[in-house]
Amino acid sequence: MADTVESVGAGHIPASEDKQPKSVRVVLLALMIAMMLAMLDNMIVGTAMPTIVGELGGLEHLSWVVTGYTLATAASTPIWGKLGDMYGRKGSFLSSIVIFLVGSALSGMAQNMGQLIGFRAVQGLGAGGLMVGVMAIIGDLIPPRERGKYQGMMAGVMALAMIGGPLVGGTITDNWGWRWAFYINLPLGVVALALVSAVLHLPKKRAKAGIDYLGVILLTVGITSIVLVTTWGGSQYAWTSARIMELIAIGVVTLGGFVFWQTRAAEPVLPLHIFRNRNFTLMSVIGFITGFVMFGATLYLPLYQQSVQGASATNSGLLLLPMLGAMLVTSMVAGRVTTNSGRYKAFPIVGGVLMAVGLYLLSTMDTGTTRLTSGIYMAVLGLGMGCLMQITMLVAQNSVEMKDMGVASSSTTLFRTLGSSFGVAIMGALFNDRVKHVMAERAGTAGKHMTEKSAALDAKSLQKLPPMIREAYQHAVSAGTHSAFVLGAAIAVLVLVAAVFVKEVPLRGAGAKPSPEGEDAAPPVMVEAV
Repeated sequence: MADTVESVGAGHIPASEDKQPKSVRVVLLALMIAMMLAMLDNMIVGTAMPTIVGELGGLEHLSWVVTGYTLATAASTPIWGKLGDMYGRKGSFLSSIVIFLVGSALSGMAQNMGQLIGFRAVQGLGAGGLMVGVMAIIGDLIPPRERGKYQGMMAGVMALAMIGGPLVGGTITDNWGWRWAFYINLPLGVVALALVSAVLHLPKKRAKAGIDYLGVILLTVGITSIVLVTTWGGSQYAWTSARIMELIAIGVVTLGGFVFWQTRAAEPVLPLHIFRNRNFTLMSVIGFITGFVMFGATLYLPLYQQSVQGASATNSGLLLLPMLGAMLVTSMVAGRVTTNSGRYKAFPIVGGVLMAVGLYLLSTMDTGTTRLTSGIYMAVLGLGMGCLMQITMLVAQNSVEMKDMGVASSSTTLFRTLGSSFGVAIMGALFNDRVKHVMAERAGTAGKHMTEKSAALDAKSLQKLPPMIREAYQHAVSAGTHSAFVLGAAIAVLVLVAAVFVKEVPLRGAGAKPSPEGEDAAPPVMVEAV
C-alpha cells in the first residue's frame, strides 16, 4: 500500500531528503502537527486564563489548571515511551492523540474550575505520549545521520508555537470565546490521526512480559512529589513547611524504591542500563539544564519587557522573537551540519558557552536598557539553546539500541520537563524574593503590602499605580530578573562542563559504521518498513 523505507544497517541508509518516499514525508507532516498540538496548547490557554477565571470563578485554583496538565504530562512521559517499545509505536501514539483530543473536548465543555482541572489532567496524559511518540517515530524511520535536519524542523515547530501561541490564544478568546482555545485542537488532531493511521505502517510488537505496574506507580508518585515541591515551594507553602518536607520525603522514598525495583523488574519502565552509556547520561543532564533555562527565560523576559520597557501584553509572544528566531535558525543549521558531517560534539560545547553568555548579558539589564539591546541579548541566548535543543535528543537516541528507542526518547523528554519545573520554581522564588525586598526598600510599607500576595503585577494594574510606586516596581522587576538570570548563567556553565566529556561516537547511517568502543557504541539501526 505504502512506499517502502529501506532497512538501515551499517553503511546502508535511506535516500536523501528530496528522494524520501512520499509516505515518510506525510508521516513527518502528521508528526509536526502532533508536536504543534502539544506545544501550542499551554501557550493558547495561558492567554485565555483571565477570561476563563472571569466566567468559571475559582481564582484560588488557577495554578492547578497548569499544574494538573504538567503533572500528568511528566508522570506519563516515561510510561508512553515504554508502551511504545513493548507494544508498538503506532498504537501508543494514536492512543495518545485520542486521549489528548478527548481531554481537549472535555476541557472546552467544563462548567466549573474543578472540572477544568480534571480535564486538563486528561489532556496532559495524552500530551506526554505526543512528545515521546514524535521523537521515537522519527528515531524509527530516520537513521541518526539523517535525523538532525528533521529534529531541527521540530525545533522550528516549537519556536513557532511559542511565538504564535499567545497571539492565537488572544484572537480566539476575543472573537470566539475561551472554549475554542480547547476546541481548536480537535480539527488539527483529527488530521494528524488520519494521516498517521493511513500512512504509517510499523510492525506490531507484543512483549512477553507484562507492564511493570509497581514501577509505574512508584515513578508516578515520585515525579508528582517533585513537581509539587517545585510548584508549591516558596508560593503556597514555605520551603521549610511541613507539607513541603512531606512531599520531599515521599519523593525521595518512592524514587529510591523505583530505582531499586527497576533492577529486579522483568520489563522495567525505565531500564537503568541505558544510563551506563556516558553520552546518554550527559545528554539527560544537558536536557535538564536546557529546560531549566529555557522555560525560566520565556516566563520572566516578557514580564520584564512589559513592566520595565512598557511593551504590550497582547503581543507577548512577539517579544521573544529574537530568542526564538535565533533558536530556530541555529537548530536548523545544527541539524544540517550534523547530517552532512556526522559530527556533533562542537554544538553542545558552543551551545553551553553561548547560553551562559546570553544569560549573563540578560542579567545586566536595568530600567534603562533599550529593546534593541535586550533583543540582542535574547538572540545570544537563543543561539545557545538552538545548539542544544535537538542535539540532546539525537545523541541520546544514537546511544541506545533500537529496542530502547522509546524509553530513551521519553527519558530525555522527562528530564527536560523536570528541568523546566525546577527552573520556573527556583528562578521564580529568587525573582519574587528580590522584587518584594526592593519594593519594601524603595516604597516602604506601601510597596511591601502591594507585593505580599504576588510579586507580579499585570500591565493594567501597573498603569494605575502612582508614579513613585510604579518606578519602584520597575526597579524591583529589573532586580528580580537580574537575580534569576545570574542563577541561570551559573547553571548553564554546567552544560559546558558536561559537553566536554561527550564522546563523539559516529552517527549511524550515511555510510557511518558503529564505533567499536564498548558500551558507547550503539548497534546498527533497522528502520521498519512503511
